[in-house]
Amino acid sequence: MSSFILGVDVGTTSVKAVLLETESKTVAASQSVPTNSEIADSSGIHAKEQDTGQIIDSLNTCISKLPRELLQQVCRIGLCGQMHGILFWKGKSGCDWSNGDFFTAQDSSQLITWQDGRCSKDFLSSLPQPDSHLSVATGFGCATVLWYMKHRPEFLMDFTVAGTIHDYIVSMLCSLNGCVMTNQNAASWGFFNTLTNEWNTDILKGAGFPVQLLPQCVPSGSLVGRSSSVWHGVPAGTPVGAALGDFQCSVYSCMRTRTDAVLNISTSAQLTFAMPVDFRPPDSPQPSSSISYFPYFDSTYLAVAASLNGGNVLATLVQMLIGWMRDLGVEQSDDCLYEKIIECALKQETCDLKVCPTILGERNSPLSLGHVTNISTSNLSLGHVTRALCHGILSNLTTMMPTECLQQAGVRRIVGSGSALARNEVLRQEVGKVFPMQVVYRQDADSAVGVARVFCDSPLSLNNISSFQ
Repeated sequence: MSSFILGVDVGTTSVKAVLLETESKTVAASQSVPTNSEIADSSGIHAKEQDTGQIIDSLNTCISKLPRELLQQVCRIGLCGQMHGILFWKGKSGCDWSNGDFFTAQDSSQLITWQDGRCSKDFLSSLPQPDSHLSVATGFGCATVLWYMKHRPEFLMDFTVAGTIHDYIVSMLCSLNGCVMTNQNAASWGFFNTLTNEWNTDILKGAGFPVQLLPQCVPSGSLVGRSSSVWHGVPAGTPVGAALGDFQCSVYSCMRTRTDAVLNISTSAQLTFAMPVDFRPPDSPQPSSSISYFPYFDSTYLAVAASLNGGNVLATLVQMLIGWMRDLGVEQSDDCLYEKIIECALKQETCDLKVCPTILGERNSPLSLGHVTNISTSNLSLGHVTRALCHGILSNLTTMMPTECLQQAGVRRIVGSGSALARNEVLRQEVGKVFPMQVVYRQDADSAVGVARVFCDSPLSLNNISSFQ
């Protein structure tokens, strides 16, 4: 009888789940459900938050759509998700299993996402220097906690545990009283040393951080528990992996050799390649650098140009057009309009309009916002604007990580992945124009497949589970 790995990616806008057959390592079934969980910000602090309960409801819907007879043959569960963000919960009552073979959220906060902007430049400059090669930015978990300690310390008093949204789900599945976090997610929070795999506890204590909220860290690829209840048919007692970063799992799903670079464009955008196995990152942050070094697996690192501006910029264009049309008395759905602007752009094979798409800034240059140049009467059609925007997203990435950098690293091929690339033929056309090397697109190349493959490939044990329960 076949057995399956359940891989789940809790993304910024959707939840995706796959069932990976363990022998053939092929995807037997997959589902994706939009979360529609964003909370409107009326506070004026540039908050970007999502409703945790709605995310969990979408997760349950997504899993329930998979074939139940296959879910009953799941032998491991792996989760990944949007990095940097943070939510808080009460350790012994973070969810409710009383409604059936699924849980719902309770005694938990909203998710403060990686897009959160409450930590101003002045606030960030007031924080201590981390003992890490990674800088701290707004939307990073530790920075968010320090913001709460300064502005709303009473908010944190209601909770005993903190983690990413995917860490939370692992804790709920295994009925853990605390949070167990991999170094991939810990590094994304800031104030974490990836060489020692330890939090900057003394530095954070000195800054007034409630260090009891820091999760316990384990190597990426570790199993941390067994599911405490049947979950949509998945048997109770199924081993569950510590949650991983969605970016690393996306890379894992499609990087075949060390001469591959991976271009991922979903909500945001990343361009990455593997560093040599003996590489060690710098001792301190380089905040002005557009290239960061993210922990991968087995103590290795990825060189990453991580842009805040990806598919979300195209979504902003669509929302802008919908707003304009509404003002003109015309109603149009998001999906129909997205397809229409791509159709218009496909008719414009070239475009001399120049769009810098950094409407969200970049972590290394938060105040450098977007702009449009070379405007003329002949390049203002919807097709011109859309193609110029697609080209701008890629040009921005290659400004952050020039193609010469890729060539010097021995990169011979670009592997494309991500929902925005999969959906947008114009983006794919512009990829071919921007990169001088071969470009390929992988089938089943995404984070949900990647996390399933991690827990299919790794020699894993559950020897240390008792210390997490």
